Amino acid sequence: MDGHLLIQNATLVLPDRVVEGDLRVSGGTISTIAPGGGLSPVSQEDVIDATGLHLLPGAIDPHVHFREPGHTDKEDLESGSRAAAAGGVTSFLDMPNNSPNATNRATLERKIALAGKKSVTHHGFFIGATKDNIGDLQSVEGMDGVCGIKIFMGSSTGDLLVHEQEHLEDIFANTGGIIATHAEDEERLQRRTAEFRHRTDIASHAECRDVECAFLATKRAVSLAKDHDHRLHIVHLTSGVEADWLHRNKGDLVTTEVCTQHLTFDQDDVERLGVRALMNPPIRYTEDRDSLWRRLKDGTIDCIVTDHAPHTLEAKSVGFPNSPAGMPGVETSLPMMLTHAKNGKCSVSDVVRWMCEGPARVYGIQKKGSLIEGNDGDLTIVDLESERTITDSDTWTRVGWTPYDGMELTGWPRYTIVDGEVVHKRDVDGSLRGTPVALPGSAGRALRFG
Repeated sequence: MDGHLLIQNATLVLPDRVVEGDLRVSGGTISTIAPGGGLSPVSQEDVIDATGLHLLPGAIDPHVHFREPGHTDKEDLESGSRAAAAGGVTSFLDMPNNSPNATNRATLERKIALAGKKSVTHHGFFIGATKDNIGDLQSVEGMDGVCGIKIFMGSSTGDLLVHEQEHLEDIFANTGGIIATHAEDEERLQRRTAEFRHRTDIASHAECRDVECAFLATKRAVSLAKDHDHRLHIVHLTSGVEADWLHRNKGDLVTTEVCTQHLTFDQDDVERLGVRALMNPPIRYTEDRDSLWRRLKDGTIDCIVTDHAPHTLEAKSVGFPNSPAGMPGVETSLPMMLTHAKNGKCSVSDVVRWMCEGPARVYGIQKKGSLIEGNDGDLTIVDLESERTITDSDTWTRVGWTPYDGMELTGWPRYTIVDGEVVHKRDVDGSLRGTPVALPGSAGRALRFG
């Protein structure tokens, strides 16, 4: 119906309160919010009765690896965006480590065009920094669909690895926008990898890539940001030491994020899940998880992400230490966080602040992240009363598994809505996978930042 939608009798999670009411989307934009309800359908308008359900802004996942181009056996822009929609995510930001890597304007233009043909949600993309592509980084500043610069200070290969001080100084001094950095110290990482080469137990992963490895790089990146007055975002924070230090030192230029899995898992889960829980930086310890929660609640950590980085179970099956690092998560992050809310770790409003408002604020994503009249009609309607157990077979990601296999989660989206159009839905007693509604390329567009 061209983005004309009336949602009645919902529990609306607004920026300042939670109320019962109705919400209308007209031409893809939230036109009316009516606490207390009372809106009546008009001609050419679809109607959803959301009695007993919560209406949230569409979640934004600003850290995914949808693997296209180059590794579409693991994921592509269609399968990744369908998984996102199934999880209530209406916008994603995709990382540049592809084949070829997205390190110039031409590769970004191709990714954006491809997403326009295949995605069912809104989309944005990082350009990857190399040692010698300053001109390329400058060429995409302010370009629709390009959200920022990604620097891999450690744990990368090929031309995306940038850890020498002169090259980092050059990038921070001569670019604009936001720099997002994977903060692990490459020299310490290489040294410790050699020291731990004889270990084949998965517990050694967090010992090898220890807190100091991450902390050294985080402090270095913050220093560069302050020296050059440059916006910086530290991706996938993992340790309490870093979080506590950022609480005291990050200032106005620096933001950071945490992954759902680092708020959920600890060393016991790593032992239980094995290579399914293998990622970089690693899942750490109970005390780190608790500290991350504390700094999320006090505002030090700005948003929640997934670092959705799928690998096939076949590739994972070689075992540690040869298994590739990374896990899927884009379709389970919102239900997982709403489950934490149901269990008393936080509130539903907190989840909205961290998964909707936070990413929009960090990246300056226009007209997203909040239920406000005039914002885009990107919405998810979730059921907080029904617990359902997820299994590998319930997933939309192309790799067909989830680290949360066998867990009971609540907050599954009943409807995921992009610009007022339903793109994915679930029946209350139907398949947990739900049903995709939108055709590839029929919903979603390149995001605007600023």
